[in-house]
Amino acid sequence: MEKLVYIVRHGETDFNRLGIVQGQGVDTSLNELGLQQADAFFNHYGQKPFEVLLTSRLRRTHETMRPFIEKGLPWEQFPEINEISWGSHEGRLSTPEMREEYHQTVSRWREGDFHARLGDGENAEELAGRLSRFVSHLRERPEKLILVCSHGRAMRCLSCLLLEEPIELMDKYKHHNTGLYAFRFQNGRFRLELENDIRHLEAAGLVQA
Repeated sequence: MEKLVYIVRHGETDFNRLGIVQGQGVDTSLNELGLQQADAFFNHYGQKPFEVLLTSRLRRTHETMRPFIEKGLPWEQFPEINEISWGSHEGRLSTPEMREEYHQTVSRWREGDFHARLGDGENAEELAGRLSRFVSHLRERPEKLILVCSHGRAMRCLSCLLLEEPIELMDKYKHHNTGLYAFRFQNGRFRLELENDIRHLEAAGLVQA
């Protein structure tokens, strides 16, 4: 069975703008720009015949997809696609020491050490484990056009899992707020059709140079 899965990152929050770590433990709302990004995405894609909306359980994905929800698109929430837990870094303004710890952790993931974590946060193996359950779920869903809203680090890892790539490659997948990825499922495999597409933001004049 062939299907097309659109996966979009949530819109901007004030924590995004201020460089405060969110993760899954901080349930922030969209800021004004984030709401404009959400509207731009809906204006561009709102007429597509999506059959179902799948989001994380965090409100920034719900608010990004609110126009679709208000339109009546069937909606389900999945903790499996929540953002990674960054542990004690969450809710804190990033400092040089925190950034160094973050970069060291991500570097270890790129080297294949998936047990590295920030403090008591999730490691890459745990993140991939729950996202793999979501991939299996996607494969089995009957709908042919599915809309998903998730988070930056989760989408990086999810992209690798969908494409059956090693997760140490996840940093190659970028994620602008409301950046869109599209994956076509055909003959038992997913292939990438769109990568961090922001044409909807360009059309609305929301991309800053």
